[in-house]
Amino acid sequence: MTIHAYQEIYLSKAQSLLGTAFDYAVNDCGILGDNFVKLFVTSSVSRHIEKGEASYIAGKSGIEIVRAIVFETKGELLEVEAKESYGRSEEYWIGWVIAYYQWYTNRKFIEILRAVSFADLQRMYHTLHEADITKSAEIIDERVKNFFPETNLKRFRKTYGCSQSKLSKLSGVSLRSIQMYEQRNKDINKASLEIAYRLAKAIGCEIEDLIER
Repeated sequence: MTIHAYQEIYLSKAQSLLGTAFDYAVNDCGILGDNFVKLFVTSSVSRHIEKGEASYIAGKSGIEIVRAIVFETKGELLEVEAKESYGRSEEYWIGWVIAYYQWYTNRKFIEILRAVSFADLQRMYHTLHEADITKSAEIIDERVKNFFPETNLKRFRKTYGCSQSKLSKLSGVSLRSIQMYEQRNKDINKASLEIAYRLAKAIGCEIEDLIER
């Protein structure tokens, strides 16, 4: 079962929010797409949206979050007025599709946008912007999985600086089970809640972070 990032009722608002944000940042404020991506993923705004916080998704406009991102990351007040728009731009589509993929997979924006660059998304726009959004999501998903071939358990364990044997001692989960989860010989998505909780707690992450999407 896929665990989405937040309730689906907020999805269209999140897509519109990020679509407007990318469009405003690039086309009105003149921020290069790659540069805006870097600002976005390092800001707290991206994490609020990942969690589906209503105060951001339903309570702010795309223009407001761009201004918040620039102020937080660069300490600059952005007062550029938005130009009148007569359709969805390439940049709008990029924000729109990334919001969908993040919601669908519950991945972090910083992971997604490390695996798929702004230029990659621009190239996808020309062939996919009229296709069903699930097609774009499939292509992005393939690239993300190729970029992160290791299991989430292994990635978080290594980031934490923990060996398999140490994780076994910390979590109480057998070394053999940990090895099998990391080799994909056992499906961690089918692990008991207790085992998933013990593994996640031992390496300082959430249970959701260990789920393979």
